[in-house]
This record gives sequence, structure tokens and C-alpha cells, in this order.
Amino acid sequence: MKQSMFEISQEPLSVEDLVAKVTRRECGAIATFIGTVREFTQGKQTLQLEYQAYESMAIKKLQQIGQEVEEKWPGATVAISHRIGLLQISDIAVIIAVSTPHRKAAYEANAYAMERIKEMVPIWKKEYWHDGTKWIGDQAGETPYPLGEPHGGGESHD
Repeated sequence: MKQSMFEISQEPLSVEDLVAKVTRRECGAIATFIGTVREFTQGKQTLQLEYQAYESMAIKKLQQIGQEVEEKWPGATVAISHRIGLLQISDIAVIIAVSTPHRKAAYEANAYAMERIKEMVPIWKKEYWHDGTKWIGDQAGETPYPLGEPHGGGESHD
């Protein structure tokens, strides 16, 4: 699996570039997921988000997700890009592109990949709210990181 299929980037992400990576003649379906920064979270107005990552491990985990998808859905090809840094409302934070011979597998594989990203990839966020408060924690919004990052030192669970 090529590392270029899985990236962490500080630059804006391109749907077209990711789709091009998974386009294959034998596939009749490409499903994409585009995750953007939303304005309201649990009733609080978000001003901006800041994503941080343990980059080398995040790429390895994205590659692992790609391998899982290719094992569960034979014939699938996966590419994932996740942005880090400061993002504004409506900015693209993550793109997943999955090609498969048929559409149902592309949809299923794409949804699976997003859930796995939230479960296992060491990327965390700071969410800055309009009322001056902020939340720092995992992408699933379930585990706070009071010291600003997992375990206080850039390490994350495997």
C-alpha cells in the first residue's frame, strides 16, 4: 500500500485529487465522504477548530484502516486525507474515497473507514466556542484531554 494514499496535511484538501487516487477501470463505484467543520456542536456555536496529530502514527493507522477495508471488501481501493491545523467553519477536515466494483460495497466501506478513524487514529481537536470556552479531546467527542493532547505528550492509544 502506498503511503501517498493516506496523508495528514496542513494544506486544504482536494476531493478531486483523492478521487483520482482510487479511480480504476474495474470499479463502477466511488464513494466519497467529506467531513467539514460545523458551526454548532451540542448547542454551542463553534468559531473554529484546531486539529493536531501524532502524524507518523496517524498515517500508519490510516494505512491499517485501508488494509482492513480491502480485506472486508475485496476489490476496494481506499485513500484518506485528514487536515490538521486551524480550520474555519465549512473547511474540509477529512476526505475518504473508496472505489469498488459495485456501489453498495463502496458506501459500506466508506462508512466503516470513518468510524475507524474516530476510534483509532491519533488525531485530536480543540473546539473554540463563541462563549469563550473550548473543548480539547478526541474526534469522537468522548474523551477530553485536559493537558491539551492524549497522555500529555503526543502519544496515543494503539
